[in-house]
Amino acid sequence: MSPQPSLAQTAAPAKPPAVTLPSAGPASVADLAAGLLDSVVNISTSQTIKGGEGPGAVPMPQLPEGSPFQDFFDDFFKDKGGQGEGGGNGGSQKVQSLGSGFVVDAEKGIVITNNHVIADADEIEINFADGGKLKAELVGKDTKTDIAVLKVDPTKRKLKAVKFGDSNAMRIGDWVMAIGNPFGLGGTVTVGIISARNRDINSGPYDDFIQTDAAINRGNSGGPLFNMHGEVVGINTAIISPSGGSIGIGFSIPSQLAAGVVDQLSEFGETRRGWLGVRIQPVTDEIAESLGMATAKGALVAGVIKGGPVDNGSVQAGDVIIKFDGKDVKDVRDLPRVVAESPVGKAVDVMIVRKGEEKTVKVTLGRLEDGEKTMADSEGAKLDDGTAPDEQGAVSTANVLGMTIAELDDAARKQFGISDDVSGVVVTEVAKDSPAAERGIQAGEVITEIAQESVASPKDVMDQIGKAKEQGRKNALLMLASKTGELRFLTLRMD
Repeated sequence: MSPQPSLAQTAAPAKPPAVTLPSAGPASVADLAAGLLDSVVNISTSQTIKGGEGPGAVPMPQLPEGSPFQDFFDDFFKDKGGQGEGGGNGGSQKVQSLGSGFVVDAEKGIVITNNHVIADADEIEINFADGGKLKAELVGKDTKTDIAVLKVDPTKRKLKAVKFGDSNAMRIGDWVMAIGNPFGLGGTVTVGIISARNRDINSGPYDDFIQTDAAINRGNSGGPLFNMHGEVVGINTAIISPSGGSIGIGFSIPSQLAAGVVDQLSEFGETRRGWLGVRIQPVTDEIAESLGMATAKGALVAGVIKGGPVDNGSVQAGDVIIKFDGKDVKDVRDLPRVVAESPVGKAVDVMIVRKGEEKTVKVTLGRLEDGEKTMADSEGAKLDDGTAPDEQGAVSTANVLGMTIAELDDAARKQFGISDDVSGVVVTEVAKDSPAAERGIQAGEVITEIAQESVASPKDVMDQIGKAKEQGRKNALLMLASKTGELRFLTLRMD
């Protein structure tokens, strides 16, 4: 009888497969860089500012008439730009700045850079790797993504262009190469990896940066971040640095976001973004549970913009948007980007969760820039973007503290039987188990004051509650009117 195998023999683990360790990095990027250097440019700008407005400007002293020092100070401050050509202290001086850029269309002479590189510039000059220079004109700029499109005369020199690659295909750990003009040195190549993706650094409503440890310094702004195929996967834009130099934390606008903006600026000279017309906020675990959602996801509609694309009841305050035009909305940051990247006038399917049930509604997008203008004209406020949580402007309905609230118009008065002498904001619905339901608030009641401040619109209510939260208050003092005008005070928990 053969002996039984020992426990050690039966439990011996299988030998792991051999793993080939990667090298320390690409053997060389010399060939790749050589083919790209001519497409990357240095950008110099000059701005004329009035005397006394520049950094560190010293105003000319006021001297008594006939002072023996008058001639001395006149000469000194004229040299410093404190006195202009016409005499006095209203003179001007030129301030220069440097940045980077790259050519994307050789035939049309299109050059891309950051908006902050050329902002307020009177003159823009493109400097090429071989020492050549061309004047550039601004085609269009977008402050929300910090992108600017410039144009040079392509008949004056032969240009070499690069093309955008797919930033969505890039993974953390992939090798990338930056070329730019750090500290005005020009034509500088640095190599690193993608350190992280989808970074939000609070620079704008569409933050979705690629983070890289390739050395990026001042002057690299507007320059390209290449993949190892020589395609632009990012536009270098910002760094984190206590010292002002590279510490290995740089940020690039992903090409998938930049390409669409560049196309619109090149064609129209401005952006034409889609607009949904809602105010949104994050879906917390508590909100998800109250709405019967298994997980916290999507963007909660806190208000519907008056006169916007969905001010027809298709999307309502209290809805949670979980999918837009076939794209998942995982959190509140996703929605502004996918809406803005959608064409104006496009009819899209929006999947929402309403009262615990999923449903799909059809929405035709408006244009964000038109919405901004309308709100600025009517409210004296400027929208930050089409769906951002801090969007300003009037709302027709809103969801706050478990209540759906709306303007008290003739239709609402008729629906709830509210008398004409009652004014304020009507409560149209109260969510079950919400703070409002706990305090006995019912549909048809009218909010007339919050914290002893009169309210006349849903936006007033949201502003007053927001103000109370900023002051650290736990409860809001409400004055409510019944349908017949009887008043009562109550406090409503805001946590």
